[in-house]
Amino acid sequence: MVTGWFTGDGDDFRLLGTRCSVCSSVFFPREEGHCRNPGCVGGDLEEVPLSRRGHIWSYTDSRYRPPSPYVTDPELPWEPYALIAVELEAERIVVLGQAVPGVTVADLTVGMQVEAVPGVLYEDVETVWTTWQWRPTGVEA
Repeated sequence: MVTGWFTGDGDDFRLLGTRCSVCSSVFFPREEGHCRNPGCVGGDLEEVPLSRRGHIWSYTDSRYRPPSPYVTDPELPWEPYALIAVELEAERIVVLGQAVPGVTVADLTVGMQVEAVPGVLYEDVETVWTTWQWRPTGVEA
């Protein structure tokens, strides 16, 4: 699990971002040191839960095994997955993530509503690497 990037489970699952106290810009992944808005003089950064839902801005599929530091077992066959760029409803920022297992690019359309849910990036006998994934909600924009 990437510590501090998300919290909760089920309907309480949320990605965590930060908001600048001066310009109100929201960032994901989190920012700890400074406001990334080049037009801002900077301010305190506050942790904020992000919208759970958004609309597909773009998508593609991953058909090759990515290089390190992505964790995969080279002994297992590579499973392609859909990668989705989602514009969050309230924040209007775009967040990338994998689609839930079983959802392919053939199931997706730009503008489709999706929600962030907990998912498993990889697991072995010792560790489960958790992450967020995007699941279609069935509501179109």
